[in-house]
Amino acid sequence: MTFNVMKKLGLIVNPVAGMGGRVGLKGTDGEEVLKKALAMGAKPVAPWRAAEMLKKLAPVKNRITLVTCPREMGENEARGAGFGPEVIGSITSGKTTAEDTKRAALDMAKVGVDLIAVVGGDGTMRDVYDEIKNEVPVLGVPAGVKVHSAAFSTSPEAAAETVMKFLWEELPLKEAEVMDVDEEAYRSGRLSAKLYGFVLTPYEPTLIQGMKVASLEAEVEVEQQSAIAKHVVEMMEPKTIYFLGPGTTTSAVAAALGGEKTLLGVDVVKNKKITVRDVNEKEILRQLNEDGVVIVSPIGGQGFILGRGNQQFSPDVLRRVGKENVWVLATPQKLSLTPTLRVDTGDPDLDKEFKGYIRVTTGYRETHVVKIA
Repeated sequence: MTFNVMKKLGLIVNPVAGMGGRVGLKGTDGEEVLKKALAMGAKPVAPWRAAEMLKKLAPVKNRITLVTCPREMGENEARGAGFGPEVIGSITSGKTTAEDTKRAALDMAKVGVDLIAVVGGDGTMRDVYDEIKNEVPVLGVPAGVKVHSAAFSTSPEAAAETVMKFLWEELPLKEAEVMDVDEEAYRSGRLSAKLYGFVLTPYEPTLIQGMKVASLEAEVEVEQQSAIAKHVVEMMEPKTIYFLGPGTTTSAVAAALGGEKTLLGVDVVKNKKITVRDVNEKEILRQLNEDGVVIVSPIGGQGFILGRGNQQFSPDVLRRVGKENVWVLATPQKLSLTPTLRVDTGDPDLDKEFKGYIRVTTGYRETHVVKIA
């Protein structure tokens, strides 16, 4: 890799992105939701996700002019990682807003950055898109609860690698979908996603996630989900507590138990009955006074089994449960669209522990061994 040319990298951090995840609020769009998340003990996610990316970029910091926003929108993390950033713009009030993100994107376009790294979720990416469209290449650093857009890296570490490859090895650009969901509908259990447009993103398929692919509603898919559910129910032990993650396949498990699942939340099952619905990280840890099993299904097209839409399964929860007690469910059709699985728990060491292979239930007494990249 040749570093003989100084490059200009923009950095925008949405400091409240992702705070609703572990507390089970499925997002932090809107002031009232943010207040509720804080009252429930939510902690900032985006700042340390930004710091993880910058830590990986530190060896080339003398070859990058880092252009960022004041204080919590990037300056704090940049200085903490040893960068001497060029700070532009302002934060209009004591707390950041979507308007601050939009203005920052415009300011960075005007000063001619080569690439803008956006630390947040779909809502943050949408704010950037609203202002600059495809005028400047953009790379998302995943920090939100919902990350359906195809402009995001698979992790902060992958973002740093993509930045370096793009700035000095001239990775090609591709148009990547910018998606967002209606958070109010999302919190009530309805997934309503919309395509807002396309941004230019460095193309490196091993480091950039794809767009979320919706679950099929074909009769054969429903039948296979039911077969998976029958197998899972037969495997359940009386003295074990089970945590059903979001998704239509896990919802089939709830149906096989005679109940109705919180589609986009985490529900608790004991003695083959749903005992608590839509729990957060704190409640999961409270329930884990017995053997526990986490049951998840990959996000279609992206492959994430942990870290996207199910942040209630935090590193603390997953360490208590153990990799061997994470059950993955997927129909053959979903696996054909998602040949490689991924995790992005927010703990790089834990992510490494999950890498390798895991057994995926694909039907009644049918399993496939699938790689976790």
